[in-house]
Amino acid sequence: MKVFKFGGASVKDAESVKNVVRVLKHEGFEDTLIVISAMGKMTNAIEKIVDAYYYKTNNLAAQIEFVRNFHIEIIDNLFENKKNVILFDLEQLFGQLSGFLATNKSTDYNFIYDQVVGFGELLSTKIISIYLNEIGINNSWIDVRDYIKTDINYRNATVNWEETTININALNTNNLFLTQGFLGSNSKNKTTTLGREGSDYTAAIFAYCLNAESVTIWKDVAGVLNADPRYFEDAKLLEQISYSEAIEMAFFGASVIHPKTIKPLENKNIPLYVRSFYNLDLKGTTVGKNLNLLPEIPCYILKKEQILVSISALDFSFMVEHNLSDIFKTLHDNKLKVNLIQNSALSFSVCIEDKFNNFETFLSKIKLKYNISFVNNVLLYTIRHATQNAIDLVEEKGVVLLKQTTKGTVQLVMQ
Repeated sequence: MKVFKFGGASVKDAESVKNVVRVLKHEGFEDTLIVISAMGKMTNAIEKIVDAYYYKTNNLAAQIEFVRNFHIEIIDNLFENKKNVILFDLEQLFGQLSGFLATNKSTDYNFIYDQVVGFGELLSTKIISIYLNEIGINNSWIDVRDYIKTDINYRNATVNWEETTININALNTNNLFLTQGFLGSNSKNKTTTLGREGSDYTAAIFAYCLNAESVTIWKDVAGVLNADPRYFEDAKLLEQISYSEAIEMAFFGASVIHPKTIKPLENKNIPLYVRSFYNLDLKGTTVGKNLNLLPEIPCYILKKEQILVSISALDFSFMVEHNLSDIFKTLHDNKLKVNLIQNSALSFSVCIEDKFNNFETFLSKIKLKYNISFVNNVLLYTIRHATQNAIDLVEEKGVVLLKQTTKGTVQLVMQ
């Protein structure tokens, strides 16, 4: 069994969907499971629906209509026949969305987010599954929420591996299956999500449970690069990297692979390939066991929209274990992700990201016990396999606020 994952960029319009067909015909699709994300930037567009609903703005209907029209245009450009069938399925999904928005009683933003945002994946997979069947690539559409079971931690759910494995093992692996990335469901059958960009993780979950031969992530780049080409000139392809290197890069924020993806594959020694859906002759990047970094060059990772926080005791006493324990508990309670830590006898600095918009709540609690200062919207650069030239290259990009060096890795917080 092989697992393929196609992200939003690979299904952003009708021509891209046709390119998925080209990939399948080139690679073969027997005994294959395909994981597909929302089309193009639809997750962003549906997040606007969530915000319009939650904050009761006057543009909710317009935001829904934008998403509907986007998918209708793709349907018009893809289908010559069966338009009525797919449009009926589309309107059924929009009916479910409207039904939830009309009857929901919860005021929990994260719960609402998860019930709404997953419609992007449901719409994309319905359209692509019906299109593949129409052109003769017979496949079975499955609802991933029937298979991947999680806890109730909305927007960052933890997988219940025992139940998920039982569900996925019931699949007849001789078929071609097509399903959604990013989504799961909890014991109450409410939709959960696995974290932003979680479709890679979905592919790894299925691969682990099915003892797959391999996972291939199809991207609009040649493979895993040593830097994001939007921010670094002359980014180079990494032909191979080890599982541990991929985990380190993902942990520090490399966007090409979701952080949770690697471990299930490593546990069963399932190779991961990251390849270009444009140029099928390129081998891309192989991630596997005990693979040396090739070529062995510095790797640059950039995380934006970070907050640099400096904390010290009100009475100028030392920052010791009980202080740090208290601070970390408050960070955890407010779902603030810690990306860098540096402490001295009198102060503690931490670089965090606030994807759940809880920083103000954290701030109000922590300043009751500590002196605190912070700088918003800083950049965090991480250099793996750092050289002095690599450090100099990054330091030229702004003002260094904090710098930390460990074996082979340098992190810089910059404005």
